[in-house]
Amino acid sequence: MSSSAPASVRSRLSFPARGLAEAAVQRARLTVVPRRRSRAPKVPFVTLVSLLLLAGVVGLLLFNTSMQQAAFTTTSLEDQATTLAARQQALEDEIEELRDPQRLAEAAQRVGMVPAGPPQFLDLGTGRVVGAAEAAAGERLDLTPDTNPRPGTRRAGAGR
Repeated sequence: MSSSAPASVRSRLSFPARGLAEAAVQRARLTVVPRRRSRAPKVPFVTLVSLLLLAGVVGLLLFNTSMQQAAFTTTSLEDQATTLAARQQALEDEIEELRDPQRLAEAAQRVGMVPAGPPQFLDLGTGRVVGAAEAAAGERLDLTPDTNPRPGTRRAGAGR
């Protein structure tokens, strides 16, 4: 067995001390130790990561689907609101046409109504009736529209 200590040091040491020194030198020498292969189980980690990725993709798809459905609903409701607004405008125009005084007078004459006479009033303080009652005349009103020009304009040849 060879020793790395110099020969002069070896000769000076006694036999038991020399054995201890050589044992210490032998223990101090570095040797290559084979690496231990300790493999951590990869299956649980890979499974966890895969499940997280899958859950993220499914969540993203569900979110995207709900957003698309909300967009379709919004578009449908906007179309319905536009249609209802147009219908409301048409009904308001029809109401205005039905409220036209000329049309009301024509309808009243068709059913036989005539213009009322002068009104009578009741004075609540004295209890007297004011005004003279007259029967409604059976005359028909002339409901033809006037052909007069607009106010502020002159007819040709008038007023010169």
